[in-house]
Amino acid sequence: QRILRLAEMCRRLETEEEKVLPFYSSSLADGEQRDAQRALEETPTEPLAQAVQDYVGLDRFWQRFNKVKLEEQALERERAALSQRNGHLRELLRQYLAGISVSQEVLGQPNPL
Repeated sequence: QRILRLAEMCRRLETEEEKVLPFYSSSLADGEQRDAQRALEETPTEPLAQAVQDYVGLDRFWQRFNKVKLEEQALERERAALSQRNGHLRELLRQYLAGISVSQEVLGQPNPL
């Protein structure tokens, strides 16, 4: 109940895109989608499956949670790639500045230009 209340409170912080289209479309084929729906409609017989049935209302929460985790990982990879590119550009800039400046240290090293 507490998680559901928090989800309702957080709803106002969502972007318009998240409110309109909060989830990605399913990657299951039509037949797989029907099989999954049929499996969800069956009455569970095992104790663990019965316990999970009590938390069906949290499906949307877990979908959102997983979507956020995926976006977080994608942003982290993008940050790492940009950081690497930034380092490469800094090295090129350092080489260029060393090539156009004149000092004893620079004169003692091979000219990169």
